[in-house]
Amino acid sequence: MNAAFAFSGTELVGLAAAETANPRKSLPTAVKQVFWRITLFYIVSLTIVGLIVPYTEPRLLQDSNSASIVASPFVIAIQNAGITGLPSVFNAVIMIAVLSVGNSSIYGSSRTLAALAEQHQAPRIFAYIDRQGRPLVSIAFASSLGLLAFLAGADRKLQENAFNWLLALSALSAVFTWLSICVAHIRFRQGWKVQGHQLSELAFRSQPGVIGSWIGAILNMLVLIAQFYVSTSPFDDEKMDTSGRLQHFFSVYLALPVTIAFYIPYKLYYRTSIVRSHNMDLHTGIRELNIAELIEEEREERKRWPRWKKVYKFLC
Repeated sequence: MNAAFAFSGTELVGLAAAETANPRKSLPTAVKQVFWRITLFYIVSLTIVGLIVPYTEPRLLQDSNSASIVASPFVIAIQNAGITGLPSVFNAVIMIAVLSVGNSSIYGSSRTLAALAEQHQAPRIFAYIDRQGRPLVSIAFASSLGLLAFLAGADRKLQENAFNWLLALSALSAVFTWLSICVAHIRFRQGWKVQGHQLSELAFRSQPGVIGSWIGAILNMLVLIAQFYVSTSPFDDEKMDTSGRLQHFFSVYLALPVTIAFYIPYKLYYRTSIVRSHNMDLHTGIRELNIAELIEEEREERKRWPRWKKVYKFLC
């Protein structure tokens, strides 16, 4: 769950690219850059920090932490190296990164809420768009949830409980989101084929294709199964009573009952059915693009690129 929380948010690339002037050019570049950023800033940096910061470091966030302050492992690594001044700079970088995450989260949640309202799956007021193209009501609602941060001013026990419940809701919902994205892509490609379309008609195609979505769906299912096992069979279950077990389950697997509470009542109330591949609406809202002409223009443009730019564009 903690890992899912840290890695979530990359799906915003597709949401943001859909509003660009030319998604065919911007989307592949954005997707590749996300891959390299995760590789460099997550995998490589965490590997290095894991090698130079011991797991017994008392300033790390852990249950037995007796230190008066919890520090970032990057700051701990810098301090252990004896570098003065840089920890404060790095803390400032972390704060800027947190503000960036909050900004992108409000952007993504407000657009999603506005889209749900447009499809009559949320209160209609959230579909309001001003002349500048901004969903103001949705932005205001998403921003107001940030007031939950004032719970940090409460006592330590309430802080921990609030953080754990919010973490369980947001982190696990990211896994459900990516599972739905993979399933939606699989079903879209199936419907596209059944209705007689060719892949050459698509303005953008996922590099790993349908196989990548199948792998992603299976891995997300395995994560949900593993998390369900952890929620029902905690490591210290012999010390818990029935009330403690229930509280632990919901504090770890809260996204599941919330998802069910929204999905099943909606299906029953509106009596909607699963859309078959041949009945999918694949044309409403589609941009009118001459794909063949665009491909020819891009091919001619690539011929004029120097070799270094061809290599760069292939990777990034």
